[in-house]
Amino acid sequence: MTRIKICGISDAASAQVAAEAGADAIGLVFAPSRRRVTASQAREIAAALPPFVTKVGVFVDEERSRIEELIAACGLGAVQLHGAEPPEFCAGFRVPVIKAIRVKDASSLARMGVYQVDAFLLDTFDASALGGTGQTFDWSLAVQAARTHRTILSGGLTPVNVVDALTRVVPHGVDVSSGVETDGRKDHMKIKDFVRRVREWDFADQNAERRTQNAEISKTRPF
Repeated sequence: MTRIKICGISDAASAQVAAEAGADAIGLVFAPSRRRVTASQAREIAAALPPFVTKVGVFVDEERSRIEELIAACGLGAVQLHGAEPPEFCAGFRVPVIKAIRVKDASSLARMGVYQVDAFLLDTFDASALGGTGQTFDWSLAVQAARTHRTILSGGLTPVNVVDALTRVVPHGVDVSSGVETDGRKDHMKIKDFVRRVREWDFADQNAERRTQNAEISKTRPF
């Protein structure tokens, strides 16, 4: 099935809602952001989650020692590197690594070939922000990436457009943050609606064949 990550979780109640709705992972942002959490907050959120829901730490050009420290302290099951981290930096972590690529045009995807990571997250390029902009990019650029790499689609996804995104791209996973918020806070009904729509798409008979297209590259899951 499509992997679902609810990113930018900053309170235990929202984490519990995401887990109960059927999300596979939640994102804990440790980079400068209005959604940033401290190590103490992250541990509190992690403690509220049931087993098998992956805690993904989101970092932007952070020191490796600090990332390793937070992996251990917060029980992170994966890290998402959302900055300008070079390929050599992304190697050798004790948990799976997701490298974010900010997609501006087709040339943005050329970087994928030089990284040896567990998955790529494709997000919208914005000169003024590194993520959480609520803006989509040209999904046609993600189609080929999803056929050759384990790809998580992000950037402007909402309960309204996620089925269209899934049908066009058929990614390994989807990632949402601002698309399940109201007035800058996680909206529990939107989280439930987002997960429900993804799962309805997953179980629709007409999508069974399309889901197998990318199965070979998705056998080892980043979350």
